[in-house]
Amino acid sequence: MPPTSDPIVPPFGPLAGLRVLDSARFVAGPWAATYLGEFGARVIHVEVPPFAPPYADPTRTLRPLVAGSDPADTVSESWVQYSRNKLSVGLDLRHPQGREVFLDLARASDIWLESSRPGTYDRLRLSDAEVWAANRRLTIVHISGHGQTGEPGRIRSPSYDLTAQAYSGFLSLQGEPEPEPPMRSGTALNDTVTGLAAAMGGLMGFYHAERTGQGQSLDVAQYEVFFVLLENLALDYFLRGIVRGRHGAAHPRLHPYDVHRAADGWVVVAAPTPDAWTGLRELIGFRDTAYDDRDYRLAHREPVDAAIAEFCRTRTRDELERLGREHDVAITRVMNIEDIARDPHYRTRGMFLEWDDPVAGRVKGAGVAPRFSTTPGGVWRGAPWLGQDNDRVLSEILGYSPQRISELERTGVIGAHRPAGPPRDEPAFFDRSEAE
Repeated sequence: MPPTSDPIVPPFGPLAGLRVLDSARFVAGPWAATYLGEFGARVIHVEVPPFAPPYADPTRTLRPLVAGSDPADTVSESWVQYSRNKLSVGLDLRHPQGREVFLDLARASDIWLESSRPGTYDRLRLSDAEVWAANRRLTIVHISGHGQTGEPGRIRSPSYDLTAQAYSGFLSLQGEPEPEPPMRSGTALNDTVTGLAAAMGGLMGFYHAERTGQGQSLDVAQYEVFFVLLENLALDYFLRGIVRGRHGAAHPRLHPYDVHRAADGWVVVAAPTPDAWTGLRELIGFRDTAYDDRDYRLAHREPVDAAIAEFCRTRTRDELERLGREHDVAITRVMNIEDIARDPHYRTRGMFLEWDDPVAGRVKGAGVAPRFSTTPGGVWRGAPWLGQDNDRVLSEILGYSPQRISELERTGVIGAHRPAGPPRDEPAFFDRSEAE
């Protein structure tokens, strides 16, 4: 394991001392690096020109935008949430000296995360082999829509969260039955899940390199991550020839397991086991014991659904959740963000976090999960402006002289875009959660 001391990043979390080079952009790759950074990894985010709006990474400008202290300064809410805990270096990889700086950063790193179309870094003379010549222990994580190998046309196809939802088979299962159209996830779920898989894969590769001294590359295809999460979809097809379709909120093989309207909103009612069904049947006063047979229940859903609907529509969500707890039945309100912001359980567990963003100022957003008992994660800084850490990274981590850094800046190898508003000092505190 690398040393836990660092000239810039405070030591904290279970990944203190892990060094991550992040040249990814958009959501999946940067989120993977941020996730590692929230548990103590030192993350150096490399951004290529232009070193001013419009940026190469569209995540900086995704709407909605939040204004800074100067009207000229705006930053994407997505950037504020998903790029905290990073150091930023603006670096032109097309320039020979930029390539040299990048290889020096690779020498100082344990994991390199990138997201681009296959072949992008080969053309920059930063292929896996060339980077491993600088650091053979490095774990390289390639994130792309369709993978580094396979059918050429598919590999070259552009990919986003929605296209990965479609190509993985996930979208075919979301929404109401035909003839209604499939319904995408309400958030960029594929991007964030792919980011988690990339982070986990990077740690696996790092563990292997620690034991063997040999780095390796990971090929993370967005669609594949979703495909392997689709339960027994493939087994169903290859064993039984079943092509599963859309069932709305209902489950094709578990019942009751659905969404119902309460007097003041929506709740889910889930009773997939015999004990859970017995508790629900007693709670709603459903007397027909023939429905104690699971297969019978699945084949004759309507009477049970009608009884549950009648029971729920005259009661509030509070009442239904209380009755569910009393009868050991899973009844849970469907929460929107206003519900979540007011919820005492979320607050008690510290899932809201405040931190200082260098452009937006003090902000409040989602916290860090999971929770470690002795080495908790946290946020030590907000999402940096482009090139915010050029000097510190190059001098304190790579050992470059002031003269060399000035020359790199003069020739455009490195660059930055400082906000127009008054400078904000780095916070002198460490944010973990409201609960701590």
